[in-house]
Amino acid sequence: MSGEQQPVRHSTGAARRGRWLTFTLYTLVVLLLATAGGGFVLYTRLNANISSSELYTGTTGSAGVQQADDQGRFPVNVLVIGTDSRSSKANCKLGGACDETHSNADVELLVHVSADRTNITAMSIPRDTMTDLPGCDDPATGESVGERYGQINTSLNYGPGCQVAAVHQLTGITIDHFVLVDFAGVIAMSDATGGVEVCVDNNVYDTYSHLKLSKGKHTLKGEAALQFVRTRHGFGDGSDLGRTYGQHAFLSAAIRALKDRGTLLNPTKLYGVANAATKALTVDEKLSGIPDLVELAGEFNKVDTDRITFTTMQTVPDPENPNRVVPADAAQKLFDTIIADRSLSKDKTAATSTATSSASPTPQATTSTFFSVQVRNRSGQDGRAKRLTRALKTEGYIAATDSSSGDDQATSAILYNGSRQLAQAEQLATDLNMPSSLLATDEEVDAVTLVVGEDWTKGTTYPKITKAQREEALSDAHASSADKSGCVPVSTQNTVTYQGVSMSPVRAYELATDVPDSDA
Repeated sequence: MSGEQQPVRHSTGAARRGRWLTFTLYTLVVLLLATAGGGFVLYTRLNANISSSELYTGTTGSAGVQQADDQGRFPVNVLVIGTDSRSSKANCKLGGACDETHSNADVELLVHVSADRTNITAMSIPRDTMTDLPGCDDPATGESVGERYGQINTSLNYGPGCQVAAVHQLTGITIDHFVLVDFAGVIAMSDATGGVEVCVDNNVYDTYSHLKLSKGKHTLKGEAALQFVRTRHGFGDGSDLGRTYGQHAFLSAAIRALKDRGTLLNPTKLYGVANAATKALTVDEKLSGIPDLVELAGEFNKVDTDRITFTTMQTVPDPENPNRVVPADAAQKLFDTIIADRSLSKDKTAATSTATSSASPTPQATTSTFFSVQVRNRSGQDGRAKRLTRALKTEGYIAATDSSSGDDQATSAILYNGSRQLAQAEQLATDLNMPSSLLATDEEVDAVTLVVGEDWTKGTTYPKITKAQREEALSDAHASSADKSGCVPVSTQNTVTYQGVSMSPVRAYELATDVPDSDA
C-alpha cells in the first residue's frame, strides 16, 4: 500500500484503541503455564473466573469441519480476538474513550497449529478489512443482524461467535476455538514475566500511543509494554499494517521469555496474574475450564519458536475508500496453505524440498494385497501420470495411466468408490505422503484413482510444500519467525504531530526532551 495513503488510516481513533493482538495470545500462554503446575486447588479457584460463549452464531453455515491428516491427527485453529471494550473501570482507564459503548474486534489473529504439532502459523487480519459479513444472532443480547458489506471488526458487536463466522466466511479456514481478551490484567502479566525485551532500529516517539524509546534494546513492563503494542504511527510506514511489525516482534519476544524463564512454572508467583487474566478472558464453550485451556497450551508448547511463523493477510486499498483495505488476490494462496495444513516455517531438513519429494515411495501396506490404481494427469506438466504409474508399479501396485482428457486441477486427490476402496485409498495416501484430507468419494470411478494436480509437478511423493510455494503464500505477508529478535523498523515518514507540527517519530524524539522515555 502506498506511503501517502496508509498513515492517515484511522488517525483519529487509533490512539484510543488497545492493540491486543499480542496480549491476547500472551494472556493464554501465561495463564496456561501458570496453571499447568498448580494442581487441583488452582484449577478450582480460577475456573469460576472464565466466561464462555458459543463458538459460532452465524445464521447460516458453521465454523467449518476440521480434516484429519494421514495419521488421523487434527490441526487446531484458534481465533484470538482483542477487544476495545470499555466495559469495566480498569479497561476504561487503560483504553480511554470511556463513553464508547461498542465492542469491536480491534485485533484478529488466526493461530493454526499443525496436525503433527511441528509448526504454527499466526495470521493477522487487518481490522479495517472490508468484506461481505454474515448474518448473526447474538445469544447474549438476543439482537440479530443480517448479511451486509462492512468492516470485519464490527462483527464483534454481535458477539464473538459472529466474529468467528465473519473470519470463517472470509478465509474458508475451519475455526475450532476462540479466545477473547480485553484490557484488564495485561500490565500485571508483562510485569510477572520480568518484562519483555524488544528492539527498535532508531529513536522513536509516537505522540499518539506515547511510546518513547531510544534506538536499541529495551525491557518493557506495564504501561510501556502497552504503548509498544498500541503503536502504529511509530513503526513501518505508520499505518495499521505497519503496526503489525511491533506486535509480532513483541509476541515473539514474549513467547521466548515464557519458554526460557522457569519462574513462570511457579504457580505461587503467578497466581495473581492468572487470576487477573482469567477475569479478562472469554472463550468458546469447549474451552470453558482450566483443564481444557491447559491442554490447549500443551499443544502450543510442543512447537519450537523457530517453527512459529507470523504473517499478515495480504491486502490492497479499498477502491471505494483509500483508508480501508480489501483482501488481495494473494491472500487466497495463504488461506489455502493454512487449510491444507502445510507449514510456512523454513524447514531445517530436506523434508519439504523437491529433492526429498523426488524419492520413491516406501510402501507401508495397510491392506493384505496391492491393488489397482488409475493415475490421471491434471497437473499441466506432460508425463506426470506416466512417471507416477512407473513408480507405483515398482512398489507392487497394479497401476495404469488414465489417458482421459480434462481440465487442470489445482489440488491433487485420491478418489475412491465405497467403503471397500476406502482402506485402499488410505494405504495409497500413506505410501505417497498425501494427507487424508485429499481423499474424496467418487461413485464414477471403478478403481482407486490418483489425480495429480498442479500442486504436485515434481517427484513421486506428495510434497509438503516447496520453497517456491512457501514464498508465493507469504508474498507481501510481512512474515517473521518467533525465534528472531531483530529490531522493529521505525517510521521515517511524517506520521506523528508534535506541538502542532507534522514530523517523523525520529524527529519528535529529538525535540521532546522534556518527555521521559517509556522505560525510564
